[in-house]
Amino acid sequence: MTGAPVPDNASSSAAPATPVSGPQALTRRPSRSAAMNNTFSMEVFDNEVAPPSLNQIAPILRVAAEIEAERPRVAYLCRFYAFEKAHRLDPSSTGRGVRQFKTGLLTRLERDNTPTLAKRLKKSDAREIESFYQQYYENYVRALDRGEQADRAQLGKAYQNAGVLFEVLLAVTKSEKGEEVAPEIIAANKDVQEKNQIFVPYNILPLDAAGSSQCIMQQEEIKAAVAALRNTRGLTWPTSFEHQKQKAGELDLLDWLRAMFGFQMAYELRGLLENNISIVTGENIRPSYGGDDEAFLKKVVTPIYRVIEREASKSKNGKAPHAKWCNYDDLNEYFWSPDCFSLGWPMNDNAEFFKSIHGVISTARGGARDGSGKSIGKSNFVETRTFWHIFRSFDRMWTFYILALQAMVIIAWSGLPLTKIFNKNTLYSLSSIFITAAFLRLLQSLLDLILNFPGYHRVKFNDVIRNLLKIIMSAAWCIILPLFYVNSSTNVNLPFDLTKYLRQIKGVPQLYLFAVALYLLPNILAAVLFVFPMFRRWIENSDWLIIRFLLWWSQIKPLVQPTKDIMNIHNIKYEWHEFFPNARNNIGAVVSIWAPVVLVYFMDTQIWYSIYSTIYGGISGAFGRLGEIRTLEGEASLLPSGLLREMDLMLVPYTSDPSLKLIQWPPFLLASKIPIALDMAVQFRSRDSDLWRRICADEYMKCAVLECYESCKLVLNILVVGETEKRIIGIIIKEVEANIAKNTFLANFRMSAMPVLVKKYIELVGILKEGDESKRDAVVLLLQDMLEVVTRDMMVNESRELVELGHGNKESVTRGQQQQLFAATGSRPSIQYPPVVTAQWEEQIKRLFLLLTVKESAMEVPTNLEARRRIAFFTNSLFMDMPRAPRVRKMLSFSVMTPYYSEETVFSKNDLDMENEDGVSILFYLQKIYPDEWNNFKERISCKKDHEVFENDENILQLRHWASLRGQTLCRTVRGMMYYRRALKLQAFLDMASEEEILEGYKAVADQAEEEKRQRSMSAQLEAVADMKFTYVATCQIYGNQKQSGDRRATDILNLMVNYPSLRVAYIDEVEESDGDKVQKVYYSVLVKAVENRDQEIYRIKLPGPAKIGEGKPENQNHAIIFTRGEALQTIDMNQDNYLEEALKMRNLLEEFNEDHGVRPPTILGVREHIFTGSVSSLAWFMSNQETSFVTIGQRVLASPLKVRFHYGHPDVFDRIFHVTRGGISKASRGINLSEDIFAGFNSTLRRGNVTHHEYIQVGKGRDVGLNQISLFEAKVACGNGEQILSRDLYRLGHQFDFFRMLSCYFTTVGFYISSMMVVIIVYMFLYGRTYLAVSGLEATIVRQAEMRGNRALESAMASQSVVQLGLLMALPMVMEIGLERGFRTALGDFIIMQLQLCAVFFTFSLGTKSHYFGRTVLHGGAKYRATGRGFVVRHVKFAENYRMYSRSHFVKGMELLVLLIVYEVYGSVATNTTLYILLTFSMWFMVATWLFAPFLFNPSGFEWQKIVDDWDDWSKWMGSRGGIGVPANKSWESWWDEEQEHLQSTGFLGRFWEIVLSLRFFLFQYGVIYHLHIANGSKSIVVYGLSWLVIVAVVLVLKVVSIGRKKFSADFQLMFWLLKLLLFIGFVGTLGILFSLLNLTVGDIFAAFLAFAPTGWALLSVIIFTLVSLYKYKLYPKKIHIHSPKKIVIYP
Repeated sequence: MTGAPVPDNASSSAAPATPVSGPQALTRRPSRSAAMNNTFSMEVFDNEVAPPSLNQIAPILRVAAEIEAERPRVAYLCRFYAFEKAHRLDPSSTGRGVRQFKTGLLTRLERDNTPTLAKRLKKSDAREIESFYQQYYENYVRALDRGEQADRAQLGKAYQNAGVLFEVLLAVTKSEKGEEVAPEIIAANKDVQEKNQIFVPYNILPLDAAGSSQCIMQQEEIKAAVAALRNTRGLTWPTSFEHQKQKAGELDLLDWLRAMFGFQMAYELRGLLENNISIVTGENIRPSYGGDDEAFLKKVVTPIYRVIEREASKSKNGKAPHAKWCNYDDLNEYFWSPDCFSLGWPMNDNAEFFKSIHGVISTARGGARDGSGKSIGKSNFVETRTFWHIFRSFDRMWTFYILALQAMVIIAWSGLPLTKIFNKNTLYSLSSIFITAAFLRLLQSLLDLILNFPGYHRVKFNDVIRNLLKIIMSAAWCIILPLFYVNSSTNVNLPFDLTKYLRQIKGVPQLYLFAVALYLLPNILAAVLFVFPMFRRWIENSDWLIIRFLLWWSQIKPLVQPTKDIMNIHNIKYEWHEFFPNARNNIGAVVSIWAPVVLVYFMDTQIWYSIYSTIYGGISGAFGRLGEIRTLEGEASLLPSGLLREMDLMLVPYTSDPSLKLIQWPPFLLASKIPIALDMAVQFRSRDSDLWRRICADEYMKCAVLECYESCKLVLNILVVGETEKRIIGIIIKEVEANIAKNTFLANFRMSAMPVLVKKYIELVGILKEGDESKRDAVVLLLQDMLEVVTRDMMVNESRELVELGHGNKESVTRGQQQQLFAATGSRPSIQYPPVVTAQWEEQIKRLFLLLTVKESAMEVPTNLEARRRIAFFTNSLFMDMPRAPRVRKMLSFSVMTPYYSEETVFSKNDLDMENEDGVSILFYLQKIYPDEWNNFKERISCKKDHEVFENDENILQLRHWASLRGQTLCRTVRGMMYYRRALKLQAFLDMASEEEILEGYKAVADQAEEEKRQRSMSAQLEAVADMKFTYVATCQIYGNQKQSGDRRATDILNLMVNYPSLRVAYIDEVEESDGDKVQKVYYSVLVKAVENRDQEIYRIKLPGPAKIGEGKPENQNHAIIFTRGEALQTIDMNQDNYLEEALKMRNLLEEFNEDHGVRPPTILGVREHIFTGSVSSLAWFMSNQETSFVTIGQRVLASPLKVRFHYGHPDVFDRIFHVTRGGISKASRGINLSEDIFAGFNSTLRRGNVTHHEYIQVGKGRDVGLNQISLFEAKVACGNGEQILSRDLYRLGHQFDFFRMLSCYFTTVGFYISSMMVVIIVYMFLYGRTYLAVSGLEATIVRQAEMRGNRALESAMASQSVVQLGLLMALPMVMEIGLERGFRTALGDFIIMQLQLCAVFFTFSLGTKSHYFGRTVLHGGAKYRATGRGFVVRHVKFAENYRMYSRSHFVKGMELLVLLIVYEVYGSVATNTTLYILLTFSMWFMVATWLFAPFLFNPSGFEWQKIVDDWDDWSKWMGSRGGIGVPANKSWESWWDEEQEHLQSTGFLGRFWEIVLSLRFFLFQYGVIYHLHIANGSKSIVVYGLSWLVIVAVVLVLKVVSIGRKKFSADFQLMFWLLKLLLFIGFVGTLGILFSLLNLTVGDIFAAFLAFAPTGWALLSVIIFTLVSLYKYKLYPKKIHIHSPKKIVIYP
């Protein structure tokens, strides 16, 4: 591919500016420190944005916009020239948007011509632009060109603008006769052109001649790298390149490599270097691809891309079966196989690999898009859509479960205690598990063959033979083992007698035992190899079966005896027509009881894992010092409101006076210490040492006393300048310190006067803090009063030195003498007031005032809970184990990348003010949930009232920013990630600064203006180091299209770049380029940065075609990863945040790559997350706690000891070099890679990487906050896990992990969703089984006989329930983590509050979401990205919207379970009273209520009556609206139904078959209930069931008659239609009367009939739809069927 820096004129946006004469016009660029300020530039885009095909005129429009205010006529001439150039570029206006652009520009030219002509200063246009060019050259170019002191960005822009002006000048001059360009202007332009070639755009390093003076280029490592790159001495350049070499000037090593070799194979490189002769041509070997522009792109990359694009198009946006097209893994594995060498070099266009696109190319030339090219086919693995993948990928686990279950059933069935199982019969029965194992092995072998069958034409012959032999061997064992097992009477004499060694197995056939030993030999070998670490790599291919603790023994054994009793029951009185009345053993009843228990058995390990991870994760976290500092709570008293600002109490001094020689803690830690120490000293009567010991008992009090004393000396030293006054103060201080040293201070000074002295001193400090010049006299009086208090009231003994100066404590010293002190003015003043105000002085005085005046405890500072949480975590993390941080210069460099599409960047004012139907806006919502932060914001912008915020544009801009930083916006993410740069600069300052600079403070370096910064080497070095170590790339995929369409988000993105100059934005640019007579789209990957309030293009890399051919987000990351730098890469989602204090620990985290983490070095560093959306709503709080437990205790256990942590989100840090060279970080295939995050972890692990987890650093993360948003997110994740089941990654992990690691992998990935689905299936199995027992009469018979025999065990078995509350157990890790970090009392309180806020309802509802979408994805596919919006939930969701979202996943299933529960309650015999029924079915009723009513419970204003009425009207209108082409699903029920059935169009035959089979379950209701009606009169004949179908037929006929009547009569013959309905009503009433009078029909029968026939109607509807779709799909008859909806099935001839 081609990629090189391009000039600024390649950018395609125009921006207005406010021009000012002289170079000041170019100084609007904010300083780098502006990134610290929460401000935005104003709008920077103009409405004259040029279309992509006319991007050459964009610089002209930019210049016109800049100079318009100063010289409007010149701006007009620039636009006129731009119009002419646009017409030359595209005369027929065929490009997209060109015609509209020309029309708009022409209209403006016609409008501006006359007004600008009137403002022209010269007599002609040529003279006008010529004079302006001269002015511009002198005032801008020459004025800015100050050598090394010049601003590179401003100067480069000035040269570019001058070049554009000269181009326009030439055009205008040629158009006017007799005008010529002055020689001095031509000379000036020559200088401009030369400099334009120097000032080229750059990313980080300015490698051109003009950038050599930049600080970053002076770094030793940069200088060495540049010198090596430019060292081309002794290298021979191709002859054809000499001309280009002379034209381009200085070239480097990369240019030589491109000229000589291009992209070559190894043998070509060797031939080129050794000047070998080609045996074919007889000339020197030449590169196959090289020298020509875009040679490698056109001849290598593009053909391969076409194949990839062709295969991706076959996926039909993820709807086609995976077996029909090749995904990322297939193509990747092709190039890792020897088959890729068949392509040849140079590549053979007729190779098998390219045959799939030959038809496409030929037909595309004729206008068709698709061709019938041959597919390259699947390889190695086929993602066949079936649930059998669950067994296939984790066959060892399921084999163990099945064998353990079989063994437990055998032991329990024998009735013997566990201590007596070693008898002949039991052991003989137990040995049958090996036969089961053999059959399971055969099943696995068959699945490997059948599921991979579509790809076998690509598989090698040896692989096919190996699979066939595997099946043959498995089948052989399935024959041999049963044969030897059954034929136990045959005596075979073996060479040795096994019974001599194992007497317990006496009685088991020895030949069978010998066969079992041979069968188990590979497994025994694997077990032995597992013991020895040197052979541990072999265990990844082992198939080890081990004996574990027999789980759920307590559930299986109690069912054995009741099962035997049920099997022995005879003479059953059936309540329906039983087709097999004489069947033995009552198999139906046994299955009904055992099925739920077996399913619980298969998922019980998930429960044990939850308990294990809770216990181990809690212990591990405790040993990791997590939660060592839980809160900042101290005393409960708060600061008086309005007296002090929290920020003042939280600030640590930026500067330090070396004379203080002490640690200056934040003031809130020292608050109230001075008043307490003062009271202590006043009342103390003992020795000095005892007083000092009591003060030192509190370390903070000691620091406060020392700091106040030293600060007092410092203040007096600065304030007092008179010689006599200084001597007096020095004498007093000397006296005080001498007495302190001798421990005689309390004896020689009266402490009773100390409060008076402190009071005076506080007044003095308060005046100094204000700095009011008019209070000089007050300062003098205070100093005199303080001196008098010390000398007269405090000092016991008179000082001789003070007496000599006339200032003793005797009355002999006159008042007048003392009054003269501190009062002198004039040329020799006694005090310097006001003192010289510096930042250090202001900070010191403010801090001293706080220490002296704050009398209340400030341990509740800060009051903001989020600030307290951050401080607590940061403080606690310092106690955790983390690597020692290196100097910034020696740390690993890293990049951060954020994928962005079209999400919210910065909230607009309209977004904030827009009210929902309840009058609630986003701004109002934020004000209520962040009241303290809203008050702080108003204080920052000096507004006391809310309405004052909207009084000026600057405040509104700040408001947008404030709100955006509390939402899930790109603005918040960028601000957070740029903290990395800020932290690196601070740490580099501490590394590089001298002691004097450190004492002066970081602010003195960081907050300088641009001009001053260039003069300070320290500031420039900090910028250079930060640039070398950190890069941030936001991959804004459609930024180019957003610019062209004038989207506000493009403006916001540019504002982010302007405010954060080191931010880079990568995007896909779509450009229309003409190829002869055709205009075609060309795609580029572009990187831009902000320069002078505009986006400047840095790199432009041509792509072979559209980048998005898969899921979208992975391609967004993949195209931009080449723009990242460094050894590490952190991928960050755009709903994440970061914190400055956490950014300080990034150096430590990156050092983990160099730490010892086991056999393999880490390749992914896992980072914990903090969910910052927990305070938004109760649902957000539930989601926050659940997510927090997963990203902390969950991933802690996954990483160690389980070693199965993968990549679950985007705070993790990748080893960039490892992953870029091993498949990247984002697989992009449609559907299968929906959850691209975890596949990065799979890929890293499979390629022998190591994923670790570290909890001493965290990154913020936003989650969805509303029920619908959360459901969409969980649906996406569930669909992603459904696709993971089919993937080769999971299959290989399941087979390459050892047994225990495989179990860990299963239960922490797809196993959780399988278990969730099993919970729902268990409820279905339990209720359908009990309903079957109830309506058939089996339950009544079993209960009756159990009561007659007094069989309590059987009664208990019939009254048991098998529903596991998986959600409650999943809450255990959450409670443990909260308890660990914040205390177990807090955890218990939070858990209780969550229960009161109905968290159990939420988690049960989520269970339905997970199970529905997971199961449907595995069965039918249809996985897709679901946008959640990530906004604030401040609106009421209408019922129609909830119905569309939850109809199939919750409402239909909830109604089905409701009907089952009612039928069981009516006809069941076990629950003899209401209490027993409630105890038996409570959990199922809870699930039904949750699935039906949770959307209303968690819907704002969900139970407000007016809302209910409005929702009903809206739903009725939606239900009655007709569908059709172009009618969206939210407007019509029919359109929504079509969307709901879309997956049936693309699903396979098995998917439709199983849907039909599953729909048959609804017929059970009619068959079971109809025989219990009074109208049946106790008859059990099959005729009763047959006659019941007459009701279905009658209902269908009535509905059809009404439908036909509505069509024929409702418009023109309404009376006829009403008569028709009247006749039908009379007929219906008459029929009911006959049935009531003659056939014993009752009112109860009517309600029961509804329970019977409603499910039948749904079953018929489902079966008909599935059947018709299948017939149409496979074209089994010649009529075309279109299913509009259940109401409209049209058959077209």
